Amino acid sequence: MRELGRRSEVAEHPFRAMRPDEGGRATAAPRAAGVAFAQPTVLAAQDGQKQLVFAACPAALALGLTPGMALTQARALVPDLHVRPADPDGDVALLARLALHAARIWTPTASVCGSDGLWLDLSGTTHLFGGEEPFCRRLLSFLRRIGLTSTIAIADTPGAAFALARFGTKAIEISAPGQATQAIAPLPVDALRLEDSALAACKRFGIERIADLLPMPRAPLARRLGRDAVKRLDQAIGRVAEPIVPVVDEQAPAAELRLLEPISTPEAIAQVIADLVTNLVIELRARGLGARGLEMMMLRVDGDEQCILIGTAAASREARHLVRLLHLRMEKIDPGLGIEVARLRAIRSEPLGATPLSTSLLVDAPGEEIAQLVDQLAGRVGDAAIFKTGECETDVPERAVRRVSPLTEARGWPAWRRPARLLRRPEPLSNVIALLPDSPPRRFSWRGEVHDVVAGDGPERIHGEWWVRDGEVWAVRDYFRVEDRAGGRFWLFRRGDGVEANTGDLSWWMHGAFG
Repeated sequence: MRELGRRSEVAEHPFRAMRPDEGGRATAAPRAAGVAFAQPTVLAAQDGQKQLVFAACPAALALGLTPGMALTQARALVPDLHVRPADPDGDVALLARLALHAARIWTPTASVCGSDGLWLDLSGTTHLFGGEEPFCRRLLSFLRRIGLTSTIAIADTPGAAFALARFGTKAIEISAPGQATQAIAPLPVDALRLEDSALAACKRFGIERIADLLPMPRAPLARRLGRDAVKRLDQAIGRVAEPIVPVVDEQAPAAELRLLEPISTPEAIAQVIADLVTNLVIELRARGLGARGLEMMMLRVDGDEQCILIGTAAASREARHLVRLLHLRMEKIDPGLGIEVARLRAIRSEPLGATPLSTSLLVDAPGEEIAQLVDQLAGRVGDAAIFKTGECETDVPERAVRRVSPLTEARGWPAWRRPARLLRRPEPLSNVIALLPDSPPRRFSWRGEVHDVVAGDGPERIHGEWWVRDGEVWAVRDYFRVEDRAGGRFWLFRRGDGVEANTGDLSWWMHGAFG
C-alpha cells in the first residue's frame, strides 16, 4: 500500500488498542549517524581560524575520529578521508520542519531539542497509536523513509528522555512511569547536558556516572560544579520542572466578534459580516496578503454552527467585494434562536502587494474587474460552472484539454484546427464507404442517420503514446475533416494507417463537430 501512496504513518484505529495514558511522558528522538558511506566521511565546520570535525560517519568513528577533533589531525589519521562542509543552519531548519509536522500529526506539543533532536510531549496521545512502543516503531519507520536514522526514548521528564536517547543502548528506550531516576543512574554525566567547565570538574573529582551525583548534598555540589549542573540534575529526575515550549504553526488571518445579544435578522447578520470583513482586511493588509478562500462560522445559542465558504479567482482584500460575495451565500445561514459568535478566517491566502492603477483614473484595472465578475458568477451558479479550457502536453485529443482557472492565460495551443465540440468518448460509425489508405469517407452512418460527404480534408496522423499505455505502441489514428450535404462539418478518424494490420482494425469513429 505504500507504493500506492498510502500514508502509512497515520495512526491505527484509535479505539482498537486503547489503554490508559501514563500521564506526563516526554520523548526525545535525536538523529543518529547510521548511513553507510563508501569511505570514511566527516562534516567539517569553521571555528575561528581552524576547521573542526562537526560530525562523523560510523566508519570514521571506528577509526578514532570524533566530533571536535581538528580536521588536520583527522586527515593525518585517515589519509583517504572524505570531507564535506557542515550545514548547521540547514540542520536546524530541517528539525523545525519535523517539529511542525509532529505538532500537526502526532502531538500538539513538539519542540526542537538542541541541534540534533526533537522533544515530543506524549501526554494523552499514546493510546491513539496503540501505546508507546507501537508509536515509537511508527516514528522510526517514518524517519527511516525520509532518510534519517534515530534513537527514541520515552521517560517522565525531558531531561531523562534526552539522556536515554543519546546514551542508551537500544534504538527504543522506554522508561517505566516513576522509574526515570533508576533508568538514567548508570549513564555518564555527559547525559545531563552539563557545561564544559562542569564536566571538567566532574572528571577532576572522579565523578563518572549520574548515580555518583544523586546522593551528594546539593549545596557542596553547587559549589563544585555550579548551579546550572544542579539544575540539570534536578530537571532530569523531576524535582525541577522543564517545560517544553512547542512550535506554533502560523495562524491564518482571522477576525472574531462576540455579540452582546443574539441576532437573527438578515440586516443584523449583514452588518456583522461587514464588520468582520473590515477587521480581516486590516489583518490581511498588515501581513501583505490577499484572500483566496474565506470561511465564515456563526455559532448559535443552542451550540450549532453555521458555516459558509467562498473563494476568489485572484487574491483580494477589497472589503466591498468580499462583503458582496458573502452576502450571496448569506441565505444558507439559519440563525435559529440567535447567533452569539461570528468568526471569519482566510483559509487560503497569497502574497499581495500594492495594486497598480489603470491608465485611466475613471475606470478600474480591467483584470480586477474580470476577477470580481468571475467571483460573482461563481457565487450564483457555483465554482464548478466557471472555468476555462487549458492545454496539456499530449497529441491525443481527448487528453489534450483540461479545466483551468477562468483567469489562466491559454498558451501553446496547436496550429491544427480542432472542433468546437469534442465528444467525451469517440462514437463508432457504421456503413462507412472510403478508399484506403488516405481518402476521407464518402458515406457513413452515425446515430441512426446516413451522411453523404461532399468535401473532406486529411488525413492528420496521430500516433499513440507508448509511454502511457502498452497498447498504444503501434496505435495510429488518421483524422479527417468532412462536410455532408446538410452542411454539417465533423471530425472523425480511422484506426490504423490502412497498410499495417497492427496499427489498427480500420474502424471509423466520430470524435467531434465543428460549428
